[in-house]
Amino acid sequence: MSYLVDCHSHINEFDNVEIPNILNRALQSEVSKIVVAGTTLETSKQCANMAKEFDQLFCGIGIHPMDIKFPLTEQTITELIKITNSTEKVTVVSEVGLDFLDGMPDREWQYNAFRLQIRMAKTLKLPIIFHSREADNETLRILKEEQAFEVGGAMHYFQGDEALAKKVIDMGFFISLARPLTRLEKLQKVVSTISLDHMVLESDSAPQPFKSKRENWTEPKHIKDIANTISNLHKVDYDEVKRTTCNNILELLPKLKNNYGRMTNA
Repeated sequence: MSYLVDCHSHINEFDNVEIPNILNRALQSEVSKIVVAGTTLETSKQCANMAKEFDQLFCGIGIHPMDIKFPLTEQTITELIKITNSTEKVTVVSEVGLDFLDGMPDREWQYNAFRLQIRMAKTLKLPIIFHSREADNETLRILKEEQAFEVGGAMHYFQGDEALAKKVIDMGFFISLARPLTRLEKLQKVVSTISLDHMVLESDSAPQPFKSKRENWTEPKHIKDIANTISNLHKVDYDEVKRTTCNNILELLPKLKNNYGRMTNA
């Protein structure tokens, strides 16, 4: 039997009382495992503690480019490594990368933080789920220069074109697809050209108070909608999407596979 896996979420940002219900709704939608990703040192600790508490959860650690308040230091890297060593459920360095929107932190600080965290990932032998906004060429350049392909990873919340997808895949990374796929026709056309073997799924879920109804907030349960969309685009059975993306995530996150077994009998 195969399962769906959410390789990137921020459900740590929900109220604690909501977490059991969020996890239950995910299970009801066949989402058996969820990676909850840190964006700061403190939230990385929080995610690790949540993963220790809930069997369904695994953890990503890292400093998000939007959360860089000062140049990243080796002390911060040491603290992130300490979190990783505190539990086998830290499976990925996430969320890290570059964000070049106006008003974002100093770009040199971002470059430095990204490089340091890639090197940390290589030391820890953990893959990388990377953020890139208005910075795709620079993101891929640094990944190449730092030889991040040695540990592998995925491009988070992919919404690029076919050429970008090819570059990412040719570098040895997966394409991580989120809920925008269910509504953006341009993205759907791109994804219809990408082999299932290169896809993983994510919710990127966090509280969305700008939506008037709570039931419309994105949650890990929506991974099933993404999988169904891919099934329709590729004209293959939903179970095939589920099986292939499950195997992909186990390839991407070997610690998940090694410590908690295969989640498919395929």
